[in-house]
Amino acid sequence: MEDFFRINGTDLTVCVPAELDHYMAEKIKRGSDRLIENSNIRRIIFDFQKTCFMDSSGIGMIMGRYKNMCFMGGDVVAVNANERIRRILTLSGVYKVIDIYEGSY
Repeated sequence: MEDFFRINGTDLTVCVPAELDHYMAEKIKRGSDRLIENSNIRRIIFDFQKTCFMDSSGIGMIMGRYKNMCFMGGDVVAVNANERIRRILTLSGVYKVIDIYEGSY
């Protein structure tokens, strides 16, 4: 599980797996919340480089982390989203609240 997370200063990078379904969204939610609580995280970077599938539970997980970070005065961004993932983020409205970058951040 720790393979999904990297901390660099106050940034938490979440390396999203190939399939972000309900099971994986719940694992990422629990792991990232634990790290946010125990570290001085001010930015979450969702790295979609390996991701080819995401369902609504993935959207919910991202939005939940966004709300948590807003409450703490932090920020959430998405990077390396392929065309399919970018389309899901756009259609779901996530792009309205988090920045989506083409490459690395």
